[in-house]
Amino acid sequence: MFFGAHVSFAGGIFNAPLNAAHLGCEVFQMFSRSPQGGSVPPITPEIIKLFRQNIELCSQREWYIHTPYFINFASANNRIYYGSISVIRQELERGSLIGARYVMAHLGSYKDLGQKEGDKKVVAGLAEALKGYKGTTELLIEISAGAGAVIGDMFEEVAEILDAPKLKKYPMGVCFDTAHAFASGYDLRTPEAVAATFKKFDQTIGLKRLKMFHCNDSKADLNEHKDRHEHIGRGHIGEDGFRALLAHKAVQNLSFICETEHDFVREDLALLKKIRMSF
Repeated sequence: MFFGAHVSFAGGIFNAPLNAAHLGCEVFQMFSRSPQGGSVPPITPEIIKLFRQNIELCSQREWYIHTPYFINFASANNRIYYGSISVIRQELERGSLIGARYVMAHLGSYKDLGQKEGDKKVVAGLAEALKGYKGTTELLIEISAGAGAVIGDMFEEVAEILDAPKLKKYPMGVCFDTAHAFASGYDLRTPEAVAATFKKFDQTIGLKRLKMFHCNDSKADLNEHKDRHEHIGRGHIGEDGFRALLAHKAVQNLSFICETEHDFVREDLALLKKIRMSF
């Protein structure tokens, strides 16, 4: 069980391991391009060499890529839809170049087409993005907070996508965001609540597909359907909730990435490490 944070890649992705070490990360997440769009910086052999040198220098155990925010596999706009397919494939290939273990993605919103038609496009788009892919980086669907018509806030939605006949042959998993899941109605505040949530996860999605966590407390209350991250122990999940989560057998040997503001992210990581030491 390792802890880290989302870090900046300003100046080049080879700086990300240095930024991670500065915050006290054991693992880290980054963008490989601007999350808002625009030009995509190439990953050259020289950049790969520098990146791996800094990984070794900073003793980072794993690293992950978060896809840009503009992805929407259920968009009625073909430019956005086909662009989403292209970006997912590109990020998987870029992740493979630098040895990233996972690429995680929000899949978008059903607001254009509704869930029934949107699901068809999501499955077809992901299948196209993964067609012929031979890389080593695995695609993860991130649990969403349920604001509006966002895709993937309920375990059943995620399972329906992963179990679609066009996708079952591809290795895909789930990134469990604690703040998002809590805001979508999955309680994490007590050992009993954590046990019930992951029993439900296992029954619908399957624990074998649980690959990593985004570790964020929540400014939004349970089932409030708002995406509002808070520092660990300062939100509605609370320190006791994270203590219960980290003690649960379902999360052992998985990594946790904080996506909290960097003003107190060192404190977040220190608290998580302190909890880990208490077991």
